[in-house]
Amino acid sequence: MKRILAIGLCLASFQVFSQDYPARPVRMLVGYAPGGGMDTIARVLAPKLSEALGQQFVIENRPGASGGVAAEALVRSAPDGYMLMVAESGTLALPAVNPRVTLDPVKQLAPVGGICMLPMAFVVNTAFPAKSTRELIAELKANPGKYSYASPGIGSLQHLAFELFKRSAGVQVVHVPYKGATAMMPDIMNGQVPIGVISALAAMGPTRAGRIRTLAVTSPQRLPSAPEWPTMAETLPGFSAAPNVFLVAPTGTPAAVIEKLSKAVRDGIAAPDVQENFAKQGATPTPSSPEELGLRIQEETRRWAAVVKEAGIKVE
Repeated sequence: MKRILAIGLCLASFQVFSQDYPARPVRMLVGYAPGGGMDTIARVLAPKLSEALGQQFVIENRPGASGGVAAEALVRSAPDGYMLMVAESGTLALPAVNPRVTLDPVKQLAPVGGICMLPMAFVVNTAFPAKSTRELIAELKANPGKYSYASPGIGSLQHLAFELFKRSAGVQVVHVPYKGATAMMPDIMNGQVPIGVISALAAMGPTRAGRIRTLAVTSPQRLPSAPEWPTMAETLPGFSAAPNVFLVAPTGTPAAVIEKLSKAVRDGIAAPDVQENFAKQGATPTPSSPEELGLRIQEETRRWAAVVKEAGIKVE
């Protein structure tokens, strides 16, 4: 009888907690520095969640290890809905890239909802001989190992995307990792490292100013904001490496809290001003239920782990 009473009290307190949630400000971790694509997306969404749920959603930047620092902080937090993370596909590859990362994305992240797909762009220095993906492949095949490409770091999704390209195209290119996208841009522009993978948003200004050339984007479709840029899949059918951005909580967060948050995310990204903002960044909204996002996290974790293994990528 006492056990039944205890269970009843737990259920009652759970219902009260869920109904009252959120009763105080909620922290939203971003695993990258302020001003980047992920940070911008989070800051567009946060006010919508605040408006829908009546509490402030505060962005907290914890850069490091391609989102690993933020992810490990998240999974160590109390599963009560007061610490969330705006994560992306690269975070799911971390355990495969770095054995020191203890994160298990499938077991330790509670899916809340999809936010958007944020395409990347393959870019080259303006003096580089290739003016299309087809010409890029031909140039690289004619000169195996001669050229280098830049990424924001070992194990970043930009790094993994180019390794996927190398396998798909059958080319050899030397990887030059940098400490972030900002650091590598001057070297691409001056031709020191003539090829790079950056966010499509970061590519728009320099491309239109004639400082770099964008050859292709990694999303399945062309971008409404840059329809002249082909997709990589137009040359390499089936190629897709656009990061998905999504909201997660620690595993164990009450289902009612997850559902409340998920509805607020879906409503938030459906708002016309959010849609307009995403379009300017080349981002495609990807609303999803927690269950749909959970399946996507499982699939992407397996997919990127396979790329890491086949390419032999490891953090030294």
